[in-house]
Amino acid sequence: MNAKNIASIGVRLNSAVSYLIGRLGWNLQGAKVLDVRGRKSGEIHSVPVNPLEFGEQRYLVSVRGESAWVRNLRAAGEATLRRGHDTEVIRIHEIGDNEKVPILRAYLQKWAWQVKSIMGVGKDASNEELRAIAAKHPVFEIEP
Repeated sequence: MNAKNIASIGVRLNSAVSYLIGRLGWNLQGAKVLDVRGRKSGEIHSVPVNPLEFGEQRYLVSVRGESAWVRNLRAAGEATLRRGHDTEVIRIHEIGDNEKVPILRAYLQKWAWQVKSIMGVGKDASNEELRAIAAKHPVFEIEP
């Protein structure tokens, strides 16, 4: 299977998961659909995300790094999180690499089964391993 086929499968899977969460309201371990305005097209783009509740804050972690939703969210500064009929307009600010280690650890504790192969570390990663990958994974704090 080549990279183009794998990417096509990923797009179809994201669409299916977005439908289950965004339209039908399925609760897949707290996943939601992020709707964010495209920085070039102005169109709304949707992608499933796993918002993390950590301490008294909430975060979005980009498992796949500098993805389109990350670039769009940076440009827009706000987006919508939704599951079924529940929608929430959010504003965000990006977290610096030095602050990411405990957030990445908490994220992996909850979703390592799903993202370990993508991120390259598991839930038992050391602080050094998490610091080494921090720059590759943007993290956004959802403003209260």
